Amino acid sequence: MAPSPLPAPPIPDERSVEVLCVGTELLLGNILNGNARWIAERLAGLGLPHYRQEVVGDNRERLIAAVRAAAGRCRVLITTGGLGPTPDDLTTEAIAAAFGTPLVEHPAIWERIRARIEARGRVVAPSNRRQAFLPEGAAVLPNPTGTAPGMIWTPVPADPGFPIQSGFTVLTFPGVPSELHAMWEATAEPWLRNAGLAQGVFASRLLRFWGVAESTLAEQVADLLDLENPTVAPYAGAGEVKLRLTARADDPAAAEALLEPVELDLRSRTGSLCFGTDNDSLASVVLERLRRRGETLAVAESCSGGGLGAALAAVPGASDVFLGGVIAYANSLKEVLLGVPAELLAEHGAVSDPVAIAMADGVRRRTGSDWALSVTGIAGPGGGSAAKPVGLVHLGLAGPAGSGSAAVRFGESRGRGWIQTLSVGESLNRLRLELEAAS
Repeated sequence: MAPSPLPAPPIPDERSVEVLCVGTELLLGNILNGNARWIAERLAGLGLPHYRQEVVGDNRERLIAAVRAAAGRCRVLITTGGLGPTPDDLTTEAIAAAFGTPLVEHPAIWERIRARIEARGRVVAPSNRRQAFLPEGAAVLPNPTGTAPGMIWTPVPADPGFPIQSGFTVLTFPGVPSELHAMWEATAEPWLRNAGLAQGVFASRLLRFWGVAESTLAEQVADLLDLENPTVAPYAGAGEVKLRLTARADDPAAAEALLEPVELDLRSRTGSLCFGTDNDSLASVVLERLRRRGETLAVAESCSGGGLGAALAAVPGASDVFLGGVIAYANSLKEVLLGVPAELLAEHGAVSDPVAIAMADGVRRRTGSDWALSVTGIAGPGGGSAAKPVGLVHLGLAGPAGSGSAAVRFGESRGRGWIQTLSVGESLNRLRLELEAAS
């Protein structure tokens, strides 16, 4: 039998965008490639077609090959990483070489780099000067928070020797997420809009859920997942499920008007499973509810090791509600710091409802808070038994109307960090639901 003919190569989309992330550390798995995800979300919000992402290590020849291949496929190539001053930061050099274009120094960039480094009390190294060189004809993509500038460049090689899309443009960013975000919002996104690549106005809303599996939520809203405008897409995380709603219209008000009825429908179907939107977290939602009530919160932690307090303290302005907490891993500290009776520990063990209640009551009494949460469990990988397996966690809650505790089993298959993360989320969600019921 004759082999089937190969499909014809796709016709390039005149607005398509590709993402090229540079760094051997990405290929080795040393760091998570969060930049690609972040950029993809921004491109979706602009309505830009985005069909391909690639990761290339710190290798000049492979970078050149990747850039040349992208030039024949897409209208815009966005790169992250490789803009630093060290010898393995090769992105700018490789892009210039891909189109046979020399690098030229920008004295103004060099002065800004020197001033920024000296303002931080550091010595300017000769290698930092590499960051002031860009391909001839490239425009500077300013970096308001770091030393490495990016570039916006539409190369015009006389005879490239490889296919290149009309108007092909490269935008380069550092790999540091905070720098990438600032540069994107200040320069890159306005450039994409002004270039006429973004079509229409997009509005997006992220609904956040706790206490439901992604598959279960998807079944509840299955008909809405087939909508075309707005679209509804599910995402799962560590205990949390999200639904992203995205609408496109001619103006912002019209896009928001498309979102509103779908959001109301989703909230009606899911009830208290939905705890917030967009940048909300369980911690921020709980703190805001307590703030409105004029009440305070303290925590007592064992197996979560301070994770619950950290989640609360990460919310700006938490100090007017969150009084503090106690990390009491050892039983002796549970007795001394929280007043848990020794006989209670001896009879029931540290991982039990009675001890979780005593921990919550103890930290509430010691701090004078209105509410208190406690966490005690077995995060693993060892320490479990048939009666009390790894993943068993008891969550205590004490408030004006009394105290209680609930046992939850998270299982051991996903590891210690997973159990600790879910313990924090489940504890906060219990308090959220309690506050909702009391309002």
